[in-house]
Amino acid sequence: MDFVLQSTASGSNARAGLITTDHGVIETPIFMPVGTLGSVKSVHQHELRDDIKAQIILGNTYHLYLRPGIDILEKAGGLHKFNGWERPILTDSGGFQVFSLAANRKLTEEGAWFRSHIDGSKHLFTPESVVDIERSIGADIMMALDECPPGTADIDYARKSLRLTQRWLERGWKRYKETEGRYGYRQAYFPIVQGVVYPELRRDAAKHVADLGADGNAIGGLAVGEPTEVMYDMIEVVNEILPADKPRYLMGVGTPANILEAIDRGVDMMDCVMPTRNGRNGMLFTAHGIMNMRNRKWADDFSPIQEDGPSYVDRTYTKAYLRHLFISDEILAMQIASIHNLAFYLWLVGEARRHIIAGDFKVWKTEMVERVTRRL
Repeated sequence: MDFVLQSTASGSNARAGLITTDHGVIETPIFMPVGTLGSVKSVHQHELRDDIKAQIILGNTYHLYLRPGIDILEKAGGLHKFNGWERPILTDSGGFQVFSLAANRKLTEEGAWFRSHIDGSKHLFTPESVVDIERSIGADIMMALDECPPGTADIDYARKSLRLTQRWLERGWKRYKETEGRYGYRQAYFPIVQGVVYPELRRDAAKHVADLGADGNAIGGLAVGEPTEVMYDMIEVVNEILPADKPRYLMGVGTPANILEAIDRGVDMMDCVMPTRNGRNGMLFTAHGIMNMRNRKWADDFSPIQEDGPSYVDRTYTKAYLRHLFISDEILAMQIASIHNLAFYLWLVGEARRHIIAGDFKVWKTEMVERVTRRL
């Protein structure tokens, strides 16, 4: 994987760059739709590609390992062949999913023991086995196994957790360096900076990660219960240390305002389930504010969902019709809302990139944050 930094914003740490993988080029800053099981919920691949303009999507190692299973993915020739997505794919290590299991997992020096949420069967993820699984999935970008502690963890637990993550990282990095991709193309490996909300731990983690010299680096363990302003502070602390010539990936964030603030602080890549999850529940994000499509105020509003929106659904369907679909529990409502929200998120990072290159990002971002947080 190659990364070229093209432009930096005036008065900001925002950057525009290009990531080149064997499955295509990614223009940064970029938002990555989440396709946990190899599918972005309720969205076809051609809609992702042609309408939403997604350049890279995510798959999840934990879920894909359990279902359909690694044997099936290997027989298919990897996830790209299995799901028909020809552009880049990133896989999470499954660490966050194991963390979220709480009572059904146990962390040891060896790795993470967990019980399947599907059938209760017992499994072990080690730093080495996760590399092997992600190799078999065929991700262009693979994430290291880590522990993701809650944002409210005390410093003693956070320090203990970070040391375990760092030892796991050393083992995972060794396994990555001594193995090759399964399907004839390059696979990058991103370590993850943890440390909860403690600047000294975040600095320690960022230096350890930076010293590896990986193709890119990730910031994890944020948006898990800590205040938003603290999250922004931690991004600044970490990005002071992570190398500028490698892409920086903020995991699991967030709202449109979160994304703009992260870009302002030097983040290049982001993902979140929010546009699809919230969309399925009737929340639409737009360049003019947030709409609850179950609200009665839209019942006789026959204007387009968003007349100046980036997706065909914005101009094809009216607010009244979409509200009707939600109130009637029609599946089409979830599809329309998911497509709209994802197209908006991709439009938003595309506009951020354009303004970074044009030199007026800071002014544009300040205005846009105010707009996207309005309630319509």
